Amino acid sequence: MRITIGEFLLTRLAQAGITEVIGVPGDFNLNLLEQIDEFDGIRFVGTCNELNAAYAVDGYARSRGLGALMTTYGVGELSALNGIAGAAAEHVPMISIAGAPPLYATEGRYDLHHTMADGDFTNMLASVGQFTAAAVRITPANAAEEIDRALHTALREKRPVHIQVPSDISHLTIEAPEAPFDPAASIASSDPERLESAVSRVLELFEAAERPALLVDLDADRHGFAAKLQAFAEKTGTRYAQLNSGKAILDERHPLFLGTYNGAASAPGVREAIEEADFLLTTTPRLIEGNSGGFSAKLPREATVDFGDQHVGIHGVDYIGIDVLELLDVLLERAPERAGAAPEPAAEPEPWRADRDAPLTQARLWPRFGRFFREEDVVIAEAGTSNIGLGTQTLPAGVKYINSAIWGSIGYTLPALLGSQLAARERRHILFIGDGSFQLTAQELSTILREDLAPIIVLVNNRGYTIERWILGMRSEYNDVADWDYGALPKVFRPDTSMVSYSARTEGELEEALAAIESSSEGAFLELHLDPEDAPAGLQGFGPMTADFDYGPRGPRNA
Repeated sequence: MRITIGEFLLTRLAQAGITEVIGVPGDFNLNLLEQIDEFDGIRFVGTCNELNAAYAVDGYARSRGLGALMTTYGVGELSALNGIAGAAAEHVPMISIAGAPPLYATEGRYDLHHTMADGDFTNMLASVGQFTAAAVRITPANAAEEIDRALHTALREKRPVHIQVPSDISHLTIEAPEAPFDPAASIASSDPERLESAVSRVLELFEAAERPALLVDLDADRHGFAAKLQAFAEKTGTRYAQLNSGKAILDERHPLFLGTYNGAASAPGVREAIEEADFLLTTTPRLIEGNSGGFSAKLPREATVDFGDQHVGIHGVDYIGIDVLELLDVLLERAPERAGAAPEPAAEPEPWRADRDAPLTQARLWPRFGRFFREEDVVIAEAGTSNIGLGTQTLPAGVKYINSAIWGSIGYTLPALLGSQLAARERRHILFIGDGSFQLTAQELSTILREDLAPIIVLVNNRGYTIERWILGMRSEYNDVADWDYGALPKVFRPDTSMVSYSARTEGELEEALAAIESSSEGAFLELHLDPEDAPAGLQGFGPMTADFDYGPRGPRNA
């Protein structure tokens, strides 16, 4: 069939499940935006800048499975690059689309705006290509092939891909395949012999094990393993733990849940269960300093069976050519049903009793919010105080937990909230963000309000960068930020907003605010005032450890 390049691209995005393209207009992409306006099933959501757009697409993809970003050449692409790199680090599939200069100008090496004015049109593509699984400038000759290739690559590799669309080609027609895009075709089916060999070996080792355990990381979520792993654990009575970068992927309130494994900083009993397991099933964990107890993790390599997306590693031997989702189905069918070691029932949280006049503290704050969450909530935690404080709270079944555990770019979560809620409007979204992080991307609150979203935003006001204070400069001015009138911002950004602002300095004020928020369907902006030097216990340990690692024995802490 003949179809315009722009319409073909949008059709493929729609068939992959995308209903919003998020980004910033620019002269090289306005032609595509006109085509979006005319396209049934996809709309454009503009953000305040390209970095925020990339963060929003990351959040969208975590809730929808794939997201689409729109920028313009050069200034837009590079402004979004931090967010694209974060999606690459966190294994989030994203289609980054950039309007590019017209093809004739590119081939003629014109000196143009948004370029180095040197006729070089390879540098932007090469820059973004360092952080994507595919990066291509399409032409009428390759558009159909390359668009499909990019989409399949993003879905298969769980990484961003980048497509430059010259501004003079999107309305040209091409001959394109009539068959709809099939996301399932992104993963090849298993080689039958390799699948059977892997299943047989996994079951042989599992059935011989006396101390089996399961350790999940973020790839269990990205590749869709979670439900099948939960079912495997329950059928076989296998205890499981998580890295903090894999929080809440499996049910944290199930009796089989051990807790969070963090090397020497693990909760009691968790380290022994994981490091002394004689069969340890993992999902390709990536152990950085923040989720390994400062590189103190010691996984038993000789007992480890690792599930990647397209391979299984068994005691150091790789079985390739396998769709692990198929392998999990066969394992679920054949695995022995057994109770395993009798797990302790999940502990019921102690009743919360507010000391109404007591000032808010980190030690009391996070356990209170642990009781606020409901099943199927989306909880978004900014790197630093919020993520560390929530890390010790067991979340209800079905909660989706979004954070940037590896990339850790502060300010990520407010735009990610926008994207996630656009992708899953039916779920209650709760964001926890510090004042310093909020100030980096605060303007995206205006887009959240413009889109009539109604999240609960909890802003932790400790007048600066508490995580940095605990690393270095506890009372240094460089860790301070201006103390904004945060509660006034919803009406600044949208005077007719229905979002309600609350402020709490004491436990009694917090209880009143939470009661009002729970009884309302309107959005909420809750500002919490805490002492700048107060921090969760985990952060108090993490800060000095980070300083020792970063600065060494002659560093400023040891003057």
